[in-house]
Amino acid sequence: KDIQYIFSMYYDKLEVARFDSNLGKYVGYTEFGVKNAERWNKDPSEISGMRAQRETYCLTNVGIDYQTV
Repeated sequence: KDIQYIFSMYYDKLEVARFDSNLGKYVGYTEFGVKNAERWNKDPSEISGMRAQRETYCLTNVGIDYQTV
């Protein structure tokens, strides 16, 4: 639970939207991002896929990173 997966989307150097694994949903930062975040949050397959990314990417690599340090 200490590990957080963040997937940010940028357009023209401006963060539009972000998926935060601690929140378990997308958050929009612009008008366009808010509309897309609402649409993505309504899709259960999108949310479950992004939650799985935390387990797939972060949790498998955290042991490798701690061994290196």
